[in-house]
Parts: sequence; structure tokens; C-alpha cells
Amino acid sequence: MNQTEASSPPVARVAWIALAFLFLINVVNYVDRQILSILLQSIKEDLKLSDSQLGWLTGFAFALFYAVFGIPLARLADRGSRRRIIMVSLAAWSAMTALCGFAQNFVQLMLARIGVAVGEAGASPPTHSMLADLYPHGKRAVALAIYSCGVPVGILVGLAAGGWINEAFDWRTAFFVVGLPGILLAVVFGLVVREPTRSYSVAKEDRPSIRMVFSHLWKMKAYRDLIIAATIQAFTAYGITQWMPSFFIRTYGLGTAEVGLYLGLTIGIFSGAGTFLEDGWRITSERAVCAGMRGSPVSRS
Repeated sequence: MNQTEASSPPVARVAWIALAFLFLINVVNYVDRQILSILLQSIKEDLKLSDSQLGWLTGFAFALFYAVFGIPLARLADRGSRRRIIMVSLAAWSAMTALCGFAQNFVQLMLARIGVAVGEAGASPPTHSMLADLYPHGKRAVALAIYSCGVPVGILVGLAAGGWINEAFDWRTAFFVVGLPGILLAVVFGLVVREPTRSYSVAKEDRPSIRMVFSHLWKMKAYRDLIIAATIQAFTAYGITQWMPSFFIRTYGLGTAEVGLYLGLTIGIFSGAGTFLEDGWRITSERAVCAGMRGSPVSRS
């Protein structure tokens, strides 16, 4: 055991319990987000939609509201109960996912998907804040790695389960089956997990405004470059992931169960491996930083 590990405080049992729930919530997040892609062709045929309308459902209608509402919900997480925000957000997007199964036309389905986007916007900001308070410096990267693995697991489950349920029943049932359990999970999360004590507090008069925060970040060239790179990555990755099932169904005549299983396993396994490799590097870097800080003249003084 190295010096960094030995000197880091132990992680409390409540932190691991909270992380387990947050991981499950992240899985549900991406199941509800990703299931639409495997159901697109069936929805297109049933509701007589065009590919442009499907593009609105999977792209702009979701991304715009997800991005816009993420900012005020993150601001709210800085001031209020993060646990309550996650609980309400989970119940909201799960209910809206189930409501997608009742849609009779494009407008109704788009409004339901907007509801999913608004709900899911309240998940990541308070979760990251909670993990920062639950885990000491030097062990947060491990917690974030476990939490991040909910993404590939959610994609795997969403594609595989959605494809199978669609073939066994229909696309409406698929939305009901994956949406309703999230409401129960929200209730259990609220009963079991408690709001952690914040590691620091800022007086109300010292809190910067959103305008000041944006101005400060925009002056940082590295931040602007990261935003551009992340935008391009998300544009290509989500575009491919959303339309790949329809491509295989239309081009090769495959069923949704087969496409969902193989695509889910491929994306889930290799994305999971990439997540572990990326976060393994992050863990090593964080421990090196901690060791450097402890060995610096400032820390010794």
C-alpha cells in the first residue's frame, strides 16, 4: 500500500450504499434515453412518421431541453437538497418514459421525450456534487469510474431489453416496462440515501452569478476547446448510436431483438472497457497529484 492510499481516510459504508444507488440510477437514465433508438423503426411504421420527425425525437428536441435545463438544475443543486433533486428527476423522467407508450402522434411523443430530457437534466450535476462530498480526495476517481459504468450498462440493457420486448409485445409495452420501475427506484432511493454534509459552504453574498461564471469560463481557451471537442464527439457518437439500429433493420432485414442484443453487447462491453481504461488513468493521475501535494513544501508547512 502506497503513502497516498494509506493516508486517505476510509470510505464510509453509507458512501458505498449511495454509490450503488447512484450507479443504478445512471443505468436507468441511459436505458430510458437509449431505448428509443431500437424502437424507431417500429414507431415510424406505426405512427407513419418521417425520418426527419424521428430525427427531431432523437436529436434536437431532446438535446436542447437537456442542455438548457441542466444549468438551472445544477444551480439548484448548489443551494438545495441534491438527494431530493435526484429523486424528483428520476421519478419525472421515468414517468415521462412510460407516457411515451401512450403517444398517438408525433407531437405527443415529442412532448413526452422533452419531459424525459428535462428530468434527466437533473441527474448528473447533483450526483457529481454528492460523490465529491461522500468520497475523500484520492478516492473520488474510483467512485466516478463506477458511476460512469452505468452508461454502457444502460445502453446494453436499453437496446437488448427494448428490442426483445418490442418483438414479444410492441414498442408501447417496451416504454411501459422500462419506465415504471424508475418510479419505484426513486422512492427507495429517497428512503435509504441521505443528503451528505457539504464539504464547504459559500455565503449567499459571495456566490457568483451565472453570468459571471460563464464569463470566467469563456475566457479560458482550454475550456472553449474542450466544449467544441465534446460537442463534436457527442454529435457524431449520438448520431451513430441512434440510427445504427434502424440501419441494420432496414438494410439487412434483422429483427429488433437480434439487433438490440448484438449492438447492446458490442457497445456495452467495449464502452465499458473504455470507461475503465480512461478512469484507471484518471485514478493514477489523481493519486500522483495527491502524493505530490502531500510531499510539497506547502503541505508540509
